Amino acid sequence: MNPNANPELKTIKALAGKRSSRLFKAGDVIYRDGDLGNTLFGVVNGQIEISTNPEQIEIIEPGSCFGAAALIEPEHRRFGTATALTDVELLVMNREEFLFAMQELPMFGLELLHDLETRLQRLKSRMGAS
Repeated sequence: MNPNANPELKTIKALAGKRSSRLFKAGDVIYRDGDLGNTLFGVVNGQIEISTNPEQIEIIEPGSCFGAAALIEPEHRRFGTATALTDVELLVMNREEFLFAMQELPMFGLELLHDLETRLQRLKSRMGAS
């Protein structure tokens, strides 16, 4: 994938280059529904599947983030189970690292909001809402 064709991926890769990332093998569970969460994940390479039940599955692609609510809500419980669909490299940020990243690359915040809005619209269309 050409990172210039996906500005979110370019930003995630820039952030990952300055921080440690974590590698997961296909089939590894990143977190389970109901787990306590305090980190945001950015997909550098690979694909993540988020499932809330067998019928509700979302695929998270490179350049996208997931788990953002954990940075906002204290004592956040994860909604859905995140599993590595392929071998993946994830940028993992706690609240302090996230705030620092926002100062370092302000476009990251706008891209994250855009990504969340896109995912929400996809979910709404799958549910038949407008």
